[in-house]
Amino acid sequence: MWKRHQRREGLPQAPGQLDPNICFLCWCGCKARGEGSERQTCTEKEHTEDQHLSLDEVIAWPRSFQVMLRSTEGRDVFLEFLRSEYREENLMFWITCEELKKETNSSVIAEKARIIYRDFISIFSPKVINLDSWVRDGIMQSLSKPSSIMFEEAQLHIYNFMRRNLFPRFLNSAVYRDLLNSKKHNALTKM
Repeated sequence: MWKRHQRREGLPQAPGQLDPNICFLCWCGCKARGEGSERQTCTEKEHTEDQHLSLDEVIAWPRSFQVMLRSTEGRDVFLEFLRSEYREENLMFWITCEELKKETNSSVIAEKARIIYRDFISIFSPKVINLDSWVRDGIMQSLSKPSSIMFEEAQLHIYNFMRRNLFPRFLNSAVYRDLLNSKKHNALTKM
């Protein structure tokens, strides 16, 4: 509860927490527009990085989890790794929350919120994500009046879990090494 109160009151964020005014869609540092349920993120078109994955991008990933998440291909490769670790629900939840934040129709928001709850929050789901009970309880209470940002606390928790625990393992995995070696080989053959 303190974290939610801290954000509402505009107090400084605790170390390791993200600024709630920063765009969650692309993590580019642009400022989100509006407040509360009216808050909007930048559009994907503003920050699209769907071009073919370059060696420079792949080399940049170890410096920034955000850079890897911005890349559609980066998310795909990371998801491939997470599937091998039986942890894909974490990234799937994060992406689904990003999609919910773009929604403006209240009936669609309510339906998507129920689906996200059923698929990732409910303890009976096979894809349940690991959350503190107070976060899970807060989401359950929010279901009576869903909003496009009702999963932010859980999403931040999952983001930090992926960044601190799963991303370092990904960078040491055969999936990442093989991709990096393939990009290096392609770069050498083009010279």
